[in-house]
Amino acid sequence: MQNFDVDDLIACYRRGVFPMAEARNDETIFLIDPDLRGIIPLDVFHVPRRLARTVRSGLFEVRIDSAFAEIIGSCARPAPGRTETWISHPIQNLYQELFLRGLAHSIECWRDDRLVGGLYGVCIGGAFFGESMFSKERDASKVALVHLVGRLRAGGFGLLDTQFLTPHLEQFGTLEIPRAAYRGQLEQALATVADFYRMPAYAPGEAVLQAISQAS
Repeated sequence: MQNFDVDDLIACYRRGVFPMAEARNDETIFLIDPDLRGIIPLDVFHVPRRLARTVRSGLFEVRIDSAFAEIIGSCARPAPGRTETWISHPIQNLYQELFLRGLAHSIECWRDDRLVGGLYGVCIGGAFFGESMFSKERDASKVALVHLVGRLRAGGFGLLDTQFLTPHLEQFGTLEIPRAAYRGQLEQALATVADFYRMPAYAPGEAVLQAISQAS
């Protein structure tokens, strides 16, 4: 796809499709519109007990939007069982532009001032489109996800799109819905006024878990 810019990317999310590439150094961007879409219903998000203890413990310092470029760069690096990535350099540049426009965010887990895990995604209206996550320490990406869900609940979001259903996400209550049902939820979420920063940037784990439990 030639001359694909950040405005095209925003339009894609609004109509329910998202970009990918075959490899890190692939200049070609193609669009994905799966028959079944993975979502996490925000009102029934499940936090396993052991993970809840980790969130409360403050093992990781969770920051918001302080290292977006580092997060997406870490998500794009090879990992065990994955030698290639769909996050090509052109796609990474597009998300960086979205971040500068306030339409993309990162949730970061730090330990001893080192970035050890996190996630990033796109935020339009009351919809959050989760893109990728990484972890260098046990539970780091999971803690980031819990903080994301608490923030979305507090901010009045209506949709958390995970794109696909994976075994990693299934434990949190992720499910697949047909394309038509997804687009119905997307339309409602896009019309919603939500605030990603309604919860303080450095919210403690207990406050995050409380925001989730109040919705469950």
